[in-house]
Amino acid sequence: MSRDSSQHGRDRVDGSGNGWGDAHDWLPYSFSIVGAQKSGTSTLSTALDRHPQVARAPRKELQFFTREDMDWSRPDYSGYRAPRRKPQHLIAGDATPAYLFWPHALERMHHYNPDTRLIAVFRDPLERLFSHWTMLRGRWTTAPDWPEFITEFRPTTTPTSLPDVPSLSFKQRSGVARGYYGDQLSRGLTIFPREQWLWLEFRAMLADFPGALDQLTDFLGVDRYGRHPDAGRLMSGPDRVVGTAPTAADVASLAHLYAADLTQFRAVSKLDIDAWPTVRILSGRMSPSDLAERFAARVETRGGVPARDEQIKAG
Repeated sequence: MSRDSSQHGRDRVDGSGNGWGDAHDWLPYSFSIVGAQKSGTSTLSTALDRHPQVARAPRKELQFFTREDMDWSRPDYSGYRAPRRKPQHLIAGDATPAYLFWPHALERMHHYNPDTRLIAVFRDPLERLFSHWTMLRGRWTTAPDWPEFITEFRPTTTPTSLPDVPSLSFKQRSGVARGYYGDQLSRGLTIFPREQWLWLEFRAMLADFPGALDQLTDFLGVDRYGRHPDAGRLMSGPDRVVGTAPTAADVASLAHLYAADLTQFRAVSKLDIDAWPTVRILSGRMSPSDLAERFAARVETRGGVPARDEQIKAG
């Protein structure tokens, strides 16, 4: 860990409280859930908050390393620490799923603490993309409609620099870019060695959540849970949104956009992704219209009539 960040971990509270209640010292962040958004990161973060040896961060998604108003040649880490409220608290972590894909975020994390342990959960990229869009539409009626969401910013790989738009706009409209997992992992491995990464597959994690938590606590070097918390159903998004439903043509086009990256991701991660709809579509085991119809069931037009799916031949 850099000298500056280590010192922040040793600083004592000056007695004014600084909003931290009974906190009597501070912990630097030694691990981070870095991605992927809409892949169970809130569920994992909440479970860690309940671990007796893990100090809770002030909030999920601190977004520290996505800050573009920071002078990263001389970063100020003074506010990037967690209150150690109990003597048994040993570690603290950040959970910001934008870090994995955000340009230069991992490099900034490495400068802060080269020993940081990183956790990433991966979900089928089309299911993740649709969940991202429904989250935005459920929160803001002014959020981009589906056709705009998948075309306005549609790079063919993970961006290496920010486009010329405000950071908040990029966060909201980067849905397609966040799905290039293979490129993101390959880049991440040039910054942090493999032994500092834990990769989980979304469906497998939820199917055996206690087993996933055992992997996680072993990886972080803390005791296993005496009683495992339930996975729950956190940040799952609205049941229905108003907008334009994805078409089969959309699904097929996006699946092919991700095809090469998924091959790279499978080779790098060694995770079992054979059941992912995108993989099944690309292998001809699933029709794009089947996934489009599933998505469309959660979308209503402004007149209240479900959008009609565009039919194409699977192949």
